[in-house]
Amino acid sequence: MFFRGSAQLSFLLMFGCLPVVAQSTPALDKAPEPLVRSRANAVALDVVVTQRGDRPVVALHQQDFIVMEDGKPQSIDFFEEHTSSETTVAPPPALPPHVFSNQLSAPSSGAVNVLLLDSLNTSEADQAYVHKQITSFVLNMNSNTRVAIFALNTRLRMLQGFTADSALLKAALSGKTAAPGTTPDSRTRDDDLRDKEELSIIQEMVGNTDGFNQAATKAIARSQADVASTQGGKRSALTLAALQQLARTLAAVPGRKNLIWFASSFPVSVFPNGGDRQTLSNGKEIPDAVRQTVDLLTQSKIAIYPVSAQGILADPTTNADTSGQPAGDDFEKAPLQQTSANSANMTAMTQLATDTGGEALYTTNDLSKAMASAMDNGAHYYTLVYTPTNAKMDGRFRRIDVKMSQGRYKLAYRRGYYADDASGITAAAPASDPLAPLLARGMPDSTQIVYQARLLAADPQPAADQPRAGGNAKLSPPLTRYKVDFVIPVADLNLNESANGEHSGKVEIALIAYGKDDAAVNWTAGQMSLTLNAASYAAAQKSGLPAHLQLDLPNADIYLATGVYSIDSHRAGTLEIPLRAR
Repeated sequence: MFFRGSAQLSFLLMFGCLPVVAQSTPALDKAPEPLVRSRANAVALDVVVTQRGDRPVVALHQQDFIVMEDGKPQSIDFFEEHTSSETTVAPPPALPPHVFSNQLSAPSSGAVNVLLLDSLNTSEADQAYVHKQITSFVLNMNSNTRVAIFALNTRLRMLQGFTADSALLKAALSGKTAAPGTTPDSRTRDDDLRDKEELSIIQEMVGNTDGFNQAATKAIARSQADVASTQGGKRSALTLAALQQLARTLAAVPGRKNLIWFASSFPVSVFPNGGDRQTLSNGKEIPDAVRQTVDLLTQSKIAIYPVSAQGILADPTTNADTSGQPAGDDFEKAPLQQTSANSANMTAMTQLATDTGGEALYTTNDLSKAMASAMDNGAHYYTLVYTPTNAKMDGRFRRIDVKMSQGRYKLAYRRGYYADDASGITAAAPASDPLAPLLARGMPDSTQIVYQARLLAADPQPAADQPRAGGNAKLSPPLTRYKVDFVIPVADLNLNESANGEHSGKVEIALIAYGKDDAAVNWTAGQMSLTLNAASYAAAQKSGLPAHLQLDLPNADIYLATGVYSIDSHRAGTLEIPLRAR
């Protein structure tokens, strides 16, 4: 084993030595669903089939579907029909005392619904309208409808996890309460200031902790300067980052995810449009952020339902209210500019929906009805899995077309994917440490790697003259040393397999403790290079991969952000654990 960094990180080969793995979670026992990955080389598609009146078409068979990739027919290996009635919710796994997991409590089958309240791309007037409409919807929705709510300002936050309890959803919308692991809406008011402070904290942390990539400071600053060059560019970059984090958060939730996204404008498109698909000889011309967003949305099976927060997007040039207004160049140009903006917005919404398998909703002022329509539309779907005849992972965009062998129906499905490396993520190495920004205070947990962490005060405590655990040399005593024992499923790490049966890869593990005003009080991180022979890998499959970190903390209310990152497969798991003053 090779360890990089000064953090107190240890890797335990004595599998089964931690009681935290005495009871495995369902996530470790259940076989993963097919995704776009080069190792499995399988593509999974969720196809919504509707007829006149947007009514779902039921009881179709595998032979009713024809799948083409880049114009070449593909053989369907797996076929399954999903209905709204099959949605079941498994209770969260019982964990031993002091043990926590980032496994998201969600329906174990069928489609799930996610509401995204986007204040970053929505005017204040439209935000109030959306809030009123959504509140009305959750108070009157069907008792078996399970919904999660996220908010986007300068970054993504989860307001409420999956629940059918309208009282919890209403409380989350009002910002009065929040379920464990969620963030009240009131926090979004000061997002801009808080994020600037956290950026400064992360930069300082990166510079003082060997376990984090020292190049991250310059990369983060450069990235911030780039996106801030224009307001539109900044919103686009932040929106793409939010979509990536949302995909990481929902990664462990099985089945189709219907993302119902409310915004006044939609500043991003994720797939290349018509002409671009023909002219790109390889994927290199597509910005890495866009490619990574596509890959993550693909892996997490997210279909986007853009909803206009303005309601109906009308043509202002035909509005009778313009009569009797004073003439002038500015007045005459305004309706034309609004028409152009509405047209561009509708185009962006349509492309987002079409390319991901959702539906654009901009022809109604009844947003509550739009939500119900999106949920009904995505509740009944068919899963098709095929092995591409073109097995090359060359980074090129692969166009997918699905047709019906007979009948005239409307089909919604993801229109393609990038044939990237084994992770399904852009192969280029990131310029900055990818785990650090995922551990910002209040970020939704990432579930690409679902792990368990046991948090306990060390016994015995170290002597007062012993070196401190953590990167904050300014931390004042008295302090308590805590130890965090991780158990990580090796399957989630996507380790590289050699011809002799060895599995290898690099894993980063980190802790950041946040205190009053969400300021970081201490941190630690480290990397480990793994090489497991066949016997060790088999043992790790059964018991998980154990690792250990220690951190000194003051006696105060603390939010401890824990994280695991697979450097080779670019997969992340994060979990924020509250620690109360004793």
